Amino acid sequence: MSTTVESLRASDRAYAVLLDEIQSGILPAGAVLAEVEQAARLGVSRTPMREALRRLAAEGLAVQQSPRVTVVADLDADDIRSLFEIRRALEETSARLAATRGDAVLFRELADEFARVDLDRPEGRDAYYALIARFDAALDAAVGNDYLSSALRTVRTHLVRVRRMARDKPERLAASAGEHHLIARALASRDAELAAHATHVHLHNALDSILESLESPEGT
Repeated sequence: MSTTVESLRASDRAYAVLLDEIQSGILPAGAVLAEVEQAARLGVSRTPMREALRRLAAEGLAVQQSPRVTVVADLDADDIRSLFEIRRALEETSARLAATRGDAVLFRELADEFARVDLDRPEGRDAYYALIARFDAALDAAVGNDYLSSALRTVRTHLVRVRRMARDKPERLAASAGEHHLIARALASRDAELAAHATHVHLHNALDSILESLESPEGT
């Protein structure tokens, strides 16, 4: 029993390290995730490493090229468009549900925070990303649907890679803050259709900006 628990802990640890390295770009698309080498590098046995690799593959972050070769999955413009198709369906549904089920006072407070973000300084941008994470958590809690939240967590796992690939643009960050402000206000007002529409507009603009960044080698 204790051996199984230790194996699970080692598997979780290996998964967490590899996930962070994939999301941060340390392990780029196409990088080989050799079971033996990765197990030795991370100080775990092959069994928990195998489980970690299976988990990454199940989430679409790794691909089994052959029975013995696993690599970091590619993420191109078509993949990003597909990701946003499912993201749009999930987040618009979440917005509608949260508008009727959520705490209006909480979303009003979040709206006020979005209205006051300071994006001119690095620490202000870090605080903005943390605010988005808190907003997402509040949205998930308001919806209260574990299946929907689980699907969104999978999508957000991939979005970390997408955000790293795209460049921060001051004008886009400012527009995004305004879009989040409108979504939060709609949730606070319990206006389900406005919340869903504002979410749709936000995701449309976000996708356009990301694809533009990928297509422009210098971000111009």
